[in-house]
Amino acid sequence: MKTNNKRLPSPSTSPRGGEVDTSRYGCRTDTRNRGGVRGKKILITRAREQSGGFSTLLKKLGAEVIEFPTIEIVPPLRWKELDQTIDQLKSYDWLIFTSANGVNFFWQRLAERSRVRRLPSTLKVCAIGPATARQLKEKKISVSYIPKEFIAESILEGFEKLLIKGERILLARAKKARDILPNGLKKLGAKVDVVEVYRTVKPKAGSKRLKNLLTDGRIDVITFTSSSTVNHFAELLKKEDLRKLLKGIAIACIGPVTARTAKQWGMRVQVQPKQYTIPGLTRAVSQYFANK
Repeated sequence: MKTNNKRLPSPSTSPRGGEVDTSRYGCRTDTRNRGGVRGKKILITRAREQSGGFSTLLKKLGAEVIEFPTIEIVPPLRWKELDQTIDQLKSYDWLIFTSANGVNFFWQRLAERSRVRRLPSTLKVCAIGPATARQLKEKKISVSYIPKEFIAESILEGFEKLLIKGERILLARAKKARDILPNGLKKLGAKVDVVEVYRTVKPKAGSKRLKNLLTDGRIDVITFTSSSTVNHFAELLKKEDLRKLLKGIAIACIGPVTARTAKQWGMRVQVQPKQYTIPGLTRAVSQYFANK
C-alpha cells in the first residue's frame, strides 16, 4: 500500500526555516536559537530506546544532555487479546494508533502471527501525529487521517466530521491510557474495541541518582514527553519535597496533556510547544532560554 502523503508532514521539513538536519531520526529543528540551549544541562526522561533522536537534536544545538529514562516500554504480559484481534482485522473499518510504540509492537505481533505482513485493504488507519505516521509509512501502510493537533481530542474532532456511526474501530494503545478517545468514539456512534499492544513501566531503581542530579545543581531543564514520564518521575521522588527539589529548574512538556499531569503533581510548567512533537519541543526549549 502507498502512504497518503497529502496529510503527512515530510520528515525532511519543518514548519519553520533554518534547520538542523537529523535525517537519521526523520526530523529537523530550528538553528536560529542555537545559542539558547548552548551549555544548558537538559534532562531527558523518555524511554532509552526513544531518546536518541531528541538527544541528537539538543546536542546539535550545543546542549549537554543527561538521559534518565523514567519509563520502560515492554510487551503485554499476555498476547491472547491482541492475537484474537489480529485474526479479526477484516471486521474493522478503522485502526487507530496513538503512538509509534503502538505501531511497532502491533506490527511485530502481526508479523509473528501472519505470513502476509499487511493490513486488509478495506481497513483505514489513523495516526495521532507525524512520528506515528512515519512508523506506518516505513511499513508501507497507508495513513487515511492525521489530526491537526496531535492529541486524542483532535482525533475526535476529525472523526465527528467523518460520520463513523455504526463503524467498527480498533484502538491499539498502551495498557494505561486516557479513556477520552474510546468514550468519545462511542458517543459518536462507533463500536470500539481497545487492545493493549504494550506497557509503560517504571524502572526499578534510580531514585538516589535522580535526587543527586537535582540537588547538585546539574540540571537546567527537565523534559517530559508523556504523562507516564511525569508520573514515574514524581513517584521516584515520592519521599522528597518535589517543589524544593525542582526550585530553579525549568519544566518542559511536549503538549497540554503532559503539562496537565505535571501541574497535578505541583510542578510549574514553563515550556510547552505549539506543535506537540520532539522537534517542536526542542525549538520551544531553545526559545525559552534565548528569551531569558
